[in-house]
Amino acid sequence: MVAGYSAEQVRTAEAPHLAAGEPLMRRAASALAAAIRRERAAAPRSEGPVLLLVGPGDNGGDALFAGAELAADGIEVLVAPVATRRHAAGEAAARMAGARFVGDDGADAAAIAATAAAAAVVVDGILGTGTTTGTAASPALRGAARDIVLAVRARLEASDRSNRAIVIAVDLPSGVHPDDGTVPDPAVLHADLTVTFGAVKAGTLLEPAAAYAGRLELVDLGLGAELSTMTPLVERA
Repeated sequence: MVAGYSAEQVRTAEAPHLAAGEPLMRRAASALAAAIRRERAAAPRSEGPVLLLVGPGDNGGDALFAGAELAADGIEVLVAPVATRRHAAGEAAARMAGARFVGDDGADAAAIAATAAAAAVVVDGILGTGTTTGTAASPALRGAARDIVLAVRARLEASDRSNRAIVIAVDLPSGVHPDDGTVPDPAVLHADLTVTFGAVKAGTLLEPAAAYAGRLELVDLGLGAELSTMTPLVERA
């Protein structure tokens, strides 16, 4: 049985650990880096670069810190920011490790899509659970992020399936609602794998979002005691 929790439940479970100074983001990023390494090794273009699509929040930070680990190992890591703001410490770590930023001076959706088409792995670290508050809030992508996702999605879908980049979503696919699984706008990348942290987000177990999530891989952040006091929103066999 897989239990799915709301974004608010997960934030509540994380709160005492964060207050105690536990490095939850670094743990999540290391687990994400391990998953990217594994998937890249099995990718059709296993020697190709890893492209990170990076948004302004903690999911972007997870992706950047993971990218820093990969770059330090000698893997080519390309970072495509989709917003002018990003996680400062994650960006510093990625740059110091040798990750190369593309589209740094303004997002070029077509150029980023071409880069995605040549990558071994594309990592969706654009939006996370923090963009929604309650079921009324919309997780839909906007502006440059939406344009980039639409362009990347079109290039990947036009590629030969046997030679296509593997898509990994950070915590959940950007653009899906973490609680109810709604997908209010078609600008969402279909993930082959979603690496989710602390607890499975309920929305990734519900249609239509589940169809975008691919395989789910849960990273244990030690939230079991807190989650055991909560009733999951969803349970699936």
